[in-house]
Amino acid sequence: MTHDPRSALLRAALDAAERGWHVFPLRPGTKRPALHGEASCPRTGPCAAGHRKWEQRATTDPDRIHATWTRAPYNVGIATGPSRLVVIDLDVPKDKGSSDAPSGAATFAALCERAGHTVPATYRTRTASSGTHLYFTAPPGPRLTNTAGTIGELVDTRAWGGYVVAAGSTTPAGAYEALCGPEAAGLPRWLHTILQPAHKPSQAPSMAVAGQSRRYADVALANESRNVASAQRGAREAALFRAARALGRFVAWGDLPRSVVEQALQEAGETAGLTAAECRSTLRSALNWSITHNQTRRRTA
Repeated sequence: MTHDPRSALLRAALDAAERGWHVFPLRPGTKRPALHGEASCPRTGPCAAGHRKWEQRATTDPDRIHATWTRAPYNVGIATGPSRLVVIDLDVPKDKGSSDAPSGAATFAALCERAGHTVPATYRTRTASSGTHLYFTAPPGPRLTNTAGTIGELVDTRAWGGYVVAAGSTTPAGAYEALCGPEAAGLPRWLHTILQPAHKPSQAPSMAVAGQSRRYADVALANESRNVASAQRGAREAALFRAARALGRFVAWGDLPRSVVEQALQEAGETAGLTAAECRSTLRSALNWSITHNQTRRRTA
């Protein structure tokens, strides 16, 4: 009996759609979308009212899926945002021979342990590079977006604006395979806390002078340090993440020295019960992220 990859991939696309996950075609044997880009958009069909990107064109309609996957053996992409998914991407070190480079799975397991939880049981897949995708349903509220390294080294997330390759797809590096967990569990609250956008400080004066800005930053530093120091077991590391991400903007804007923020939050984290090493690791990644993403001061009208 000959294996028909087109039929197998069609089945994979339909299986994902039956779960309520919005799918779109990837080029055969790759991870790249098979849909046209904006520059080559014909402005007809689905794009008659304007170019529609892969996230907008992803579908659960079985008729559209049949029409697409009977044309070619497309790999299957799942648009995580429309599917109400948050997927944790646990990668492996590029240099697999390096013994001192922990995998994303090891980093994530250590984070779960420090937070007082086991690695959540949920639907998961093995990626072509031997990594792992953990699927979670997104909670209600503000949209979560993609992250890279916010949780930890080699631990990324896919949500709005992102996609993952579905089980059943194949690339030259290998196949994507479902491992276990028939259903996607809800995103754990402690993970949701880490992934939420950093708190925006209440509105500062639009043209605040340097002294006012510094005083505002000092108040924020005191408040965030107090929140971390009083955090309960199971929420301590998440509180430290959020505080560092909230205060990193003041470092980027020149209102607070990084050393002052690190020292205050290090002391607060240790007061809450985290080890010195746990605090340093959390602070480094969270502050780096926040400083990178807050290079321009946001002013209110």
